[in-house]
Amino acid sequence: MASQREKDAAEYLEKHKIIDLMDNLISMLLFYRPENPREFLIEQLELLKICQQSGVRGPNLFSNSNLDAVFGILDPADQKYITFAQYKHALTMLGIKDVNECPDGVNEDRISHETFRTEAMEGLQRNSATYAQL
Repeated sequence: MASQREKDAAEYLEKHKIIDLMDNLISMLLFYRPENPREFLIEQLELLKICQQSGVRGPNLFSNSNLDAVFGILDPADQKYITFAQYKHALTMLGIKDVNECPDGVNEDRISHETFRTEAMEGLQRNSATYAQL
């Protein structure tokens, strides 16, 4: 059984999204492999602060071309759509925790490339916003 101090620490980490912040910073560090890691991390934290204050998108490891490649893998016949199950699985695999359960095309079970890309990018941006909105 966890002590009160451990519970308080876990609550603090969750409230301030510390684990998500560390995951994102370490991922960016390993992806970009900068010559000066400390300077890079400081720059990323400053960028997150600016994003929080201005409401603009934060740093993200995935580009539209990356998402296009994922969609292409899911749509090898080039039908220009994927099923809802494929959409949901792909977004989950990208690390998106709060997948939109009602995207455009869900009723027809045909999620378009544009809908996939939009939903993926928005989900990734929400994940990278490891700060409380002002």
